[in-house]
Amino acid sequence: MRIEKFKMERQGLVKPGEEVAITERFSPGSWYYIIEPTIAMSGCYKTKDRILAKKGIVKEIEENERGFYIMVEVEE
Repeated sequence: MRIEKFKMERQGLVKPGEEVAITERFSPGSWYYIIEPTIAMSGCYKTKDRILAKKGIVKEIEENERGFYIMVEVEE
């Protein structure tokens, strides 16, 4: 298990404990991930750090001056 961070622009789209679907996308040189249906997006990952799971569980949602961040537990 590992925890990954996703940026969410609006609050209230998911709740802790909820299962979410994760879609992988490739951008030249790195990978990024989207919580579907386009709720939140990850940062960029190198190939060796890719998220292999297709779903995860929302553990917590943090709010700061930059927005909302979802912490998702994925099983690797």
